[in-house]
Amino acid sequence: MTPGEAATAAGGQDAALLDAQGVGKRFGAVVALSDGRLRVEAGEIHALLGANGCGKSTLCKVIAGTVAPDSGTIAVGGDVVQFRNPRDAEQAGIALFYQELSLIPQLSVAANIGLGREPRTGLGFVDRRRLNSEAEALIALFAGVAGAELKPEAIVADLTPDLRQIVEILKVLARRPRLIILDEATAALDGRQSARLFEILRARKAEGVSTLMISHRLDEVFAVSDRITVMRGGATVAQLVTAGTNRDQVVRHMVGDARIHPVTSQRMPPALAEPRLTAQGVRNARVHDVSLSLRPGEIVGLGGLQGQGQSALLQGLFGALPFTAGRVTIAGETVALTRTADAIRRGLAYVSGDRGRDAALTGRSIFENLVAALLVREKRRLVRPSELDPLATRHADSLNTQYAGLDAPIGTLSGGNQQKIFIARWLATGPRVLLLDDPTKGIDLAAKGDLLAIMRKLADEGASILIYSSEDAELIEWCDRVLVFNSGRIVTELAGPTLDHFHLARAAYGEAA
Repeated sequence: MTPGEAATAAGGQDAALLDAQGVGKRFGAVVALSDGRLRVEAGEIHALLGANGCGKSTLCKVIAGTVAPDSGTIAVGGDVVQFRNPRDAEQAGIALFYQELSLIPQLSVAANIGLGREPRTGLGFVDRRRLNSEAEALIALFAGVAGAELKPEAIVADLTPDLRQIVEILKVLARRPRLIILDEATAALDGRQSARLFEILRARKAEGVSTLMISHRLDEVFAVSDRITVMRGGATVAQLVTAGTNRDQVVRHMVGDARIHPVTSQRMPPALAEPRLTAQGVRNARVHDVSLSLRPGEIVGLGGLQGQGQSALLQGLFGALPFTAGRVTIAGETVALTRTADAIRRGLAYVSGDRGRDAALTGRSIFENLVAALLVREKRRLVRPSELDPLATRHADSLNTQYAGLDAPIGTLSGGNQQKIFIARWLATGPRVLLLDDPTKGIDLAAKGDLLAIMRKLADEGASILIYSSEDAELIEWCDRVLVFNSGRIVTELAGPTLDHFHLARAAYGEAA
């Protein structure tokens, strides 16, 4: 009998450790939460699941006091609370593991674990001997799976990603919370480290401590959780007993029954031709032994949850995050893509959804942003605006870009029009392969429609397109086939009748279609 069932059998009189009802949160015009509901009993491991952007991380941040809700109630142990900050939540016994690590790289492991709650000597100084001793006791929880380099005096910046993730977990455990919230805590851990974490959580459960876990690995969820809450579109849609459900039922709740069939508007797949680009066993920091091929006229999608290696693959193909192993061929010729200039001159183009970081020449004119890639490809040292103006204007206008003039700063354009300028930048180079890294992030529906038309036109003209999108609907509507990523690897390929929301979600969460 699960903790929730036990409370029900007793007449439902016992208050839940956590009871969140009707939680809502907006960020400007974006509704992150409309009806977040979550009940966690004392002494249970509870999984919170949902597709990208469903609101689960926002709900966890509300519960942990890092985000203030616009509506709804949160009760801890039966008492309604209003957390003003994470300190309030911590005092109520709630600790959150952040998906984006909150460690200070320049400090030691012990200093990070004890940050904000350092033991003091009688004179008020930090008791470093006790600080290190307490850290050492926590590190011992991962003995045998963490490596000798994880020690109290080690500097966090010198640790590997898996060890940094363990330090973040230990930082949460050090607070001795009644409710541990883990947002993708196993993402950087290997199998042995994940297994040890679950042993620790089960031991805490026996002591009455609860865990709320977000995970994209359904095998983990079914192995350790007592109950499951599923969110979709900012709202809670299902609350399930783990032992009484299965993976397919969970996935159907995540995507909705109306979204389990393929979109019928997909175009006919291109005629088979020799691959224009192939990757065989490529590796870099986030990609492990990935192989794929891309033919002329194809639009191939990269699916899966965010951060599973899709962007790292595209950046590797563009020479921005070079591969350390494997082989890439373009038109049958093996190539070394160690710099972006190498990729540009081979006919590759890259468009990022992170315009501020990867695309915009901030403070420069629209013209300069438009011709930047052309100058690299043609190795031009002398720029004659009168010669390039007609070319830049033609490509910008072909995308229905709204702009005052080529001399206007790039920052005067809307996000959608900026993205069109960056696409036009690459069209001017006549690319054979277009690498799109979540290109519709932050742009409106009209701009998305224009981008779809551009992609279809380029593919019909023989270009090869490889696109990652954090929105499954875009991949289903736009692509001939989709390669689904999980933990840096391609786990399945979807096409035809299997290219739908249900199969995408099932593969992304750990079960190939």
